[in-house]
Amino acid sequence: MARVINTGGQDFEVIRTNDYFYIDKTSFIREWWEAGDDVTLITRPRRFGKTLNMSMMQQFFSLDYAGRSDLFEGLSIWQEEEYRNLQGTWPVIFLSFADVKETTFVQAKNTIFCILEDLYERYSFLLESDQLSKKEKSQIERISSEMDESRAKFSLKRLSGYLTRYYGKKAIILLDEYDTPMQEAYINGYWEEMSGFMRSLFNSTFKTNPYMYRALMTGITRVSKESIFSDFNNPKVVTTTSDEYAQCFGFTEEEVFTALEEYGFSDRKEEVKAWYDGFTFGDKTDIYNPWSIINYLKTGKAQTYWANTSTNSLVGRIIQQGSEDLKKDFERLLQGDVLETELNEQLVYGALSGRMSAVWSLLLASGYLKVVKQEFLGEVGRYRYTLALTNREVKQMFKVMIQGWFREEAEGSYNRFITALLTGDEEAMNGYMNQVTEQTFSYFDTGTKPSGSEPERFYHGFVLGLIAELSSRYVITSNRESGFGRYDVMLEPKNGEDDAILLEFKVRRPNRENDLEETAAAALSQIEEKQYAKALQAKGIPVDKIRSYGFAFEGKTVLIRQGRGARP
Repeated sequence: MARVINTGGQDFEVIRTNDYFYIDKTSFIREWWEAGDDVTLITRPRRFGKTLNMSMMQQFFSLDYAGRSDLFEGLSIWQEEEYRNLQGTWPVIFLSFADVKETTFVQAKNTIFCILEDLYERYSFLLESDQLSKKEKSQIERISSEMDESRAKFSLKRLSGYLTRYYGKKAIILLDEYDTPMQEAYINGYWEEMSGFMRSLFNSTFKTNPYMYRALMTGITRVSKESIFSDFNNPKVVTTTSDEYAQCFGFTEEEVFTALEEYGFSDRKEEVKAWYDGFTFGDKTDIYNPWSIINYLKTGKAQTYWANTSTNSLVGRIIQQGSEDLKKDFERLLQGDVLETELNEQLVYGALSGRMSAVWSLLLASGYLKVVKQEFLGEVGRYRYTLALTNREVKQMFKVMIQGWFREEAEGSYNRFITALLTGDEEAMNGYMNQVTEQTFSYFDTGTKPSGSEPERFYHGFVLGLIAELSSRYVITSNRESGFGRYDVMLEPKNGEDDAILLEFKVRRPNRENDLEETAAAALSQIEEKQYAKALQAKGIPVDKIRSYGFAFEGKTVLIRQGRGARP
């Protein structure tokens, strides 16, 4: 009988004591312990088992779990006597910043203070110890949500000191989701204050702390050394391109296929692979997102589970407000192409608005991109990466995200435009598009010069929205060769009932066109003169089943005119 699936379970003890579905990742304990690094930072995308693994580490090493062999019996780590003797023998400090998601620095700081207060509460027995002085006990009692920054900055260092004295052994420190406060600070505009506070906290905890034996941190991104790790002495940093711990987070294909067999889905392997395979960590390929697989095992339905666990606000904002080149590259990725770029995995949040490599680094760290190929450029630290969107689930997420931008601004009128496009209702198309441009253009760099191409990228962004709505009925391509040039957008029907559609976008050039009518006519003429419909005709689509539209725009005004898609 298949084990019960505890969706969202992140407590190792709960999963093991109830015999819930679990894939053995205790090799992580062995690999980390034998590496011997003082401070280890491991970055992985969200929902990749970071918190569950940290819970496992706490319950393996902590003196609070001494004698809990039941949690590890039957797992790989319990096969070795050395590790059976190691279980439950260390003082462990375990905390998480996953809930620090505030809109102001004051609120974020207070949330961190509450986390530290709750942490100290777990060690209230120290107040009864004869090994601590009255002054030290007073320091413990003053840890609260009302404390000042200085007291908070030294709180973890002092706690590890108290535990070292109480147990006679230095403390292991585990910090989960270390970078959540940093991401929220960037999004909400208090980066400088938060980075300054975190730098001081991390320096006292991990650098100048004589009571720390080892430390392990997890997060999504590798925040730059200059931001918060400037005082560290070479912590071991493991990113998605590193070979270390490659199979400790996420499920391997072998593990996924074994799980499918357990739950009676052995005939679904290709479907699951198409939707959820694609993550690559170091030299290990075919890694699957655990959250998606667990939900699939529970429902038997392929859909966007992982993508729906977060608002993706940072990624969405960066792409939406990105440059013309970024939108072009991202459109190509959505069409299945690859991207070649250099990356700096030390993420400088301040560079996200102006440096494309920083954006790709964030998308890679977050799991939205995968490494297809890596090429050493002959200099230390320099690599060229070939990147692609990770899998079908990620593509679907971005399609829905882009479509959502238009829905939010046009208050749900997106479907009316699709209906108008499919039925050839030119008047309704014009009405919708002018509504969208009036409300949405301020969110895009639409350019001011008539000769600029940036406004046309807005419409390409719009077409990405169309993909999510029409991909079941049309094969949608963009900027491909046909006839004697490159069309802007082509919608090729998947059945014999729908018309094929060609779209061409043009900015009005006052020195050539008197008004938008002439600009729209120029767009339609280009479709006809360049014979963009040749590719459609070559596939057997008759002339009378091909429609074309010229989009003319100037500022926030748009005019759409319908013409013939092909020469008779």
